[in-house]
Amino acid sequence: MFWTSYYLTSTAGVLKLMNTFKSVVERIKSLESERRNLLLEIEELRKMADSKANALENEVSMLREEVKSLRVLLGGGEPELDPEPKKGKFQR
Repeated sequence: MFWTSYYLTSTAGVLKLMNTFKSVVERIKSLESERRNLLLEIEELRKMADSKANALENEVSMLREEVKSLRVLLGGGEPELDPEPKKGKFQR
């Protein structure tokens, strides 16, 4: 009787341990998959942000040129110096 109950108890313990191990493995796989997806999304968002920054730099440059042209047109003289120096591209 002792051996039978010991066997059943140890078998239940092993099964419980195996289920816990399987659960941890599944959680790790799920988290690794989510991590990969998030890294891909971050890379895409960085590319979009860089593209938007480039577009804004181009727009600001064109607006500066338009301001210079209007100053020359309205003042009839030389354009004034830029109040703000031009900055280089954004570096990561």
